[in-house]
Amino acid sequence: MRETTTVHSIAHPRPHHRIGLVVPSSNVTVETEMPALLQRHRDATFSFHSTRMRMHTVSPEALRAMNSQRQRCVDEIGDAGVDAILYACLVALMAQGHTEGEGEHKLTEAAVARELGARGMRPHVISSAGALVHALRAAGARNVALVMPYMRPVARLVVAYLEAEGITVTDWHTLEVADNAEVGCIPGDQVLGAARSLDLSGADALIISACVQMPSLSLVQKAEDEFGLPVLSAATAGAFTLLETLGLPVDLPGAGRLLTRDAKTAVL
Repeated sequence: MRETTTVHSIAHPRPHHRIGLVVPSSNVTVETEMPALLQRHRDATFSFHSTRMRMHTVSPEALRAMNSQRQRCVDEIGDAGVDAILYACLVALMAQGHTEGEGEHKLTEAAVARELGARGMRPHVISSAGALVHALRAAGARNVALVMPYMRPVARLVVAYLEAEGITVTDWHTLEVADNAEVGCIPGDQVLGAARSLDLSGADALIISACVQMPSLSLVQKAEDEFGLPVLSAATAGAFTLLETLGLPVDLPGAGRLLTRDAKTAVL
């Protein structure tokens, strides 16, 4: 009787990455949209670990008070042994502007890295503000239109920040919602309607939500299909930068062309 041997294929586990999120206390969107994006990745798995800074009203004074809580949050998230940290409040950093030509996102990212390095920890550190700037440059977008939820004085600070980074804002619309909890409840049709009000003729890309609290993930692909140009959000820019920083293929379907850059070369 002939003996046969059955060979069983062994599935190699996908690498797992812990992502730390530093978020405003009233933010409920980034912890929804970031996992929803990254769980689409075929080559890795992720878990998300949050720490919160008290903030309710989006004003320069409240944002400065929120940023002053950074040390506690960094200490807390460091205890989780995360692989990467996302400082997930775009306007909190952009509203602080530039110091001697250096954007606040670079200063904050470097400070957080130093604070953790003093404890012998070396996670990757990015911010929503820095991620948006990085993603726009990676997409070759020098002229952008954007939708924001902020009150007009704060919105102007975001525009000024992007332009100081060499990105021309061709048109913008802000919904003027000061309460950060209410920002998390802005209906998608209102956001899309704001995008439709923009003059996109001179834009290389549309930022449909320059805020990690204003829900927009379900709108990105829809807007890209409608307007025919790359569409980003603070969330998709954050996911893009996290994947690049972790050395993973950028291939997250259904969230705009920015997140399918490596779709043809991703491991099947």
